Amino acid sequence: MDRRRILMALAVAVPLALLASVLVYRQLSRAASSPGHIAPTKIVVAAAVLAPGTRLDAKDLRQIGWPAAGPMQGMFARPEDCVGRVLMSPLLENEPVLEGNLAPKDSSAGLPGMIPAGMRGLSVAVNDVVGVAGFVQPGTSVDVLATGGIEGQGSILTRTILEDIRVLAAGQKIQPDKDGTPQTVAVVTLLVTPDQANTLTLASTQGHIQLALRNFGDTKQVNTPPALLGDIFGVSMRLPLPRGNRPAPRVSANPTAPAPYQVEVIRGNKPEVSSIPQK
Repeated sequence: MDRRRILMALAVAVPLALLASVLVYRQLSRAASSPGHIAPTKIVVAAAVLAPGTRLDAKDLRQIGWPAAGPMQGMFARPEDCVGRVLMSPLLENEPVLEGNLAPKDSSAGLPGMIPAGMRGLSVAVNDVVGVAGFVQPGTSVDVLATGGIEGQGSILTRTILEDIRVLAAGQKIQPDKDGTPQTVAVVTLLVTPDQANTLTLASTQGHIQLALRNFGDTKQVNTPPALLGDIFGVSMRLPLPRGNRPAPRVSANPTAPAPYQVEVIRGNKPEVSSIPQK
């Protein structure tokens, strides 16, 4: 009796399960074909960690699935659209390759390919102190301070002339040490505008420059006032007025007459002293 009941239950359950499967399949098919459904797409990502200045090859790239409802501006769907382009910024493994990461087509590899259009790469001499003990490395950001004075005005000052400037290279290295180990170099190359290049060249040749290392996320412009030597040592240093603005010399209302000349004259046997006024 129990066996008959089990067989009857199976005879009813199996068709019901098949019917349920068919209904679920139909619902999923309808959802996939409905206008509101968006199928996933593929985008191009880095196959490994890539350094700036790298000319991309097919082995450097691969595709991964990406929600079509959340596209990113400048993304690529085909690796062949990226092959031959030069990276301007580093990429991590599986990081999407975007148009903003790449130099213009036909750009040369290495440092020139990392310089955006309209910008310049300018090298300045540094030492252990100026280069912040070797921690100024490619990819970091710095402020540039200049110390000097105007000849003949008797005052020396330091002021920040450039803020949040990206370091392109330290010596001949265009990528930082992966462990963050400081590197002592004699030259660093900074990414500047043409106007900033003029300012930096003048400051480095006519005065003394110092680099100040910034936090990666700190991009705020501070615009600090200059530091005067007199203010530091508590001495008021007044700059001389230009020649055309100098006050006229003061003239006394009652000038004192110069003392007369004393002349000794001998007449006969008697010497006499006579006073002759100065003109």
